[in-house]
Amino acid sequence: MSSDEELMVEKAKKTSNKVKEERKEGEPSAAFKGASWAALLVGVTAYIIGLFNAAMELNEKGYYFAVLIFGLYAAVSLQKAVRDKEDGISVTGIYYGISWFALIVAVSLMAIGLYNAGSIILSEKGFYAMAFVLSLFASVAVQKNIRDTQAARDRE
Repeated sequence: MSSDEELMVEKAKKTSNKVKEERKEGEPSAAFKGASWAALLVGVTAYIIGLFNAAMELNEKGYYFAVLIFGLYAAVSLQKAVRDKEDGISVTGIYYGISWFALIVAVSLMAIGLYNAGSIILSEKGFYAMAFVLSLFASVAVQKNIRDTQAARDRE
């Protein structure tokens, strides 16, 4: 055998000896985890860059930033409460109700703020609305992935 053939055989042996780590049952794929984190980062980053570049008063920028943070927290909190109820974990009615209320308030504050914003053109309003919705959805997906991964590891 030539030295090239020997190297190829040796490389093939090393590759076959590597144990591929498989996903645990119920664990999301790495691609889905990555896509969820990417969507969250894109949504939040785009929203914040849009705020930074916006020609609005600092107090308006603060309002829209606070609504984003409140919305992210409310979405994750509601997702956790819903998931806990599904998994048979005790969730008080008041916490469940407050979680729904907080998300509804966050979305309403964003909608009302954008509707009443006279200094923002329609395309910018659409941009903020879509970045907001993307961020909320992605935060729920990321939290779900974290929870599913932890549950899969706990079952070992």
